[in-house]
Amino acid sequence: MSLVGKLAVISGAGSGIGRATCNIFVREGATIIAVDRNGASAAATIKSLDSNSHMSIEMDVSSSDSVQTALNEMISKYKKPPSIVVNSAGITKDNFLLKMSEQDFDDVISVNLKGTFLVMKSFAQAMIDHNVGAGSIVNLASIVGKTGNIGQSNYASSKAGVESMTRVASKEFGKFNIRVNAILPGFIKSPMTDKIPDNIKEKFVQLTAMKRFGQPEEVAEVISFLASDRSSFVNGTSIEVTGG
Repeated sequence: MSLVGKLAVISGAGSGIGRATCNIFVREGATIIAVDRNGASAAATIKSLDSNSHMSIEMDVSSSDSVQTALNEMISKYKKPPSIVVNSAGITKDNFLLKMSEQDFDDVISVNLKGTFLVMKSFAQAMIDHNVGAGSIVNLASIVGKTGNIGQSNYASSKAGVESMTRVASKEFGKFNIRVNAILPGFIKSPMTDKIPDNIKEKFVQLTAMKRFGQPEEVAEVISFLASDRSSFVNGTSIEVTGG
């Protein structure tokens, strides 16, 4: 139970890696705040945890007003901000670059990259203002931010940006004892990947050394490590969870 006494907020908590992270964190003793643009999904995640100490909030990471309102609500309830922040909210709007609309490009950048920026900025400031002590921010990037992927010029760019911004934030926040790290998942079973046609999924599987998709829980376990004091000198790094 490595997160006992910790207050943690997880974005994108309504499904996939975000929901799996909530479950792992509760197992490790943390109090959970599940946030998602889909408030009903976040509420369903909390309901499944079977405890009144946790809460869910509808929050749009791409809106600074929404992020600040949610943060104020958390502080109002718990009298302090979370010391653990997991940025796992993300969207895809895939298309070939020559066919991709400007709006689809902007939307993905707004949620995946700008959203990570807004959450880090607001929550790190709150940690500093409230003297929470050691803090940990874990950002979900993606292996495609390194490798690229056909049809994902917007998504790959946003996730490469998240990894780079993680390194910058780690250098800026280190003096406040707030660590910032990134995780680069490979092909993980999620509502996002469920939409991929089976023949394309099989191609992805063949590119992976372990010849299978990862499970959300396998990513969540690594997030738990980075969130906990077990990784107290791990800062500004990226961990690939890809199956090789």
